[in-house]
Amino acid sequence: MPENLMEYFNKAPRLGVFSTSSKDGKVDSAVFGSPHMLDEKTVLAATANNRTFANLLENPYAMYIIMEQCLDSSSENTNMEPGSSAMDWKGIRVYMKMTKYETSGEMLDMIRSQAASLVGEEGAKMLYAAVTLEIYEVRPLVDFGQGWENSI
Repeated sequence: MPENLMEYFNKAPRLGVFSTSSKDGKVDSAVFGSPHMLDEKTVLAATANNRTFANLLENPYAMYIIMEQCLDSSSENTNMEPGSSAMDWKGIRVYMKMTKYETSGEMLDMIRSQAASLVGEEGAKMLYAAVTLEIYEVRPLVDFGQGWENSI
């Protein structure tokens, strides 16, 4: 994956939506700020002992969506408020598969330590697992065949 993917993925501040499904196909989506690309194929995320983690244990596939409003004034959307059309948004959909998880150890301790400065000690204590995922596909937020590189 090109370097600009990692740069865009790790840009701060940003939030995204992390989606998983159970083994029987029941979908869950949650707002996540923690996923971080470590290299061109690897993502590290932290999760509580919740539905997201339970789903990953049953079905290791997940998707992370990052989206942001375009601030381009050349939008053809002149009759509506900015952001009211899908074309006024940019972003990516990152498809991944969990390759491992840790519920103790140095990696989780490091994530909790970093999280404490953002969400406080109590919030950091809620982090139950460090999850490693491998990226297998990236698509634009709104896909008309332009490729994800042209959608960030």
